[in-house]
Amino acid sequence: MPELPEVEALAAYLRDRAAGRTIVQLQVVAVSALKTYDPPVTAAADRTVVTAGRHGKFLDLTLDPPLHLVVHLARAGWLHYRESLAAGPLKPGRGPVAVRVRFDDGSGFDLTEAGTNKRLAMYLVEDPMQVPGVARLGPDPLTVDRDTFAERLRSRNGQVKGVLTSQEVIAGIGNAYSDEILHAARLSPFALTGRLTDEQLTRLYEATGRVLTEAVTRSVGQRAATLKAEKRSGLSVHARTGLPCPSCGDTIREVSFADTSLQYCPGCQTGGRPLADRRLSRLVR
Repeated sequence: MPELPEVEALAAYLRDRAAGRTIVQLQVVAVSALKTYDPPVTAAADRTVVTAGRHGKFLDLTLDPPLHLVVHLARAGWLHYRESLAAGPLKPGRGPVAVRVRFDDGSGFDLTEAGTNKRLAMYLVEDPMQVPGVARLGPDPLTVDRDTFAERLRSRNGQVKGVLTSQEVIAGIGNAYSDEILHAARLSPFALTGRLTDEQLTRLYEATGRVLTEAVTRSVGQRAATLKAEKRSGLSVHARTGLPCPSCGDTIREVSFADTSLQYCPGCQTGGRPLADRRLSRLVR
């Protein structure tokens, strides 16, 4: 799933490639992707791209006069920018393309989604706050101060991994970077937020800023096509089960759930003890 660093990089990429270009067509290929109907998608035609930004993991393309094309790429979505799009409309149900945006110079981008579980979402709104997911977002981890961060984490008593990835608590962090942040902070993913000490919260706050800032630095400037590989190359524990930890050399382990998993280093995060591979582990609080 694209998280804050990748969405930030995609926004920067669109600011560089699309700003100043005029949309000639916004085609919704997969009806399931369209979440708003007023204004209609035809309202995007003949509007110029002003800039691009993000809200947590939501990508926001600002059009002039004020209109926002807001996208959530969900778990399997991606953006593919092409300097020359093939002529003619796409046929629904043929291939992975959910949305196509065509510019006046022949360039444009496709929003694609792999798999059968379609969750990619597109909104055309006058104000991003009209998107329910955006309106519910907590503060951005790149700008939040330490005390607000600690207050937000303590407002939701639960396992720190789950709280850190709750978008209403802190915006933009997903499965991969929460694993990286907790490894950098030397905290068990099953530690309870209500029991974290001030020192642990400070470590977590500093690790969050450091991990995400470094990831943004690596990602911004990359072509959209190379961002996924860049993300994988910068990970220390996530998706590295069975490999040695780059910090202490211990073997990275995994806890699997129904439709996801987490990775961690026992040596760095749990005092050397492996966590039980089930959701309600009683080890290492």
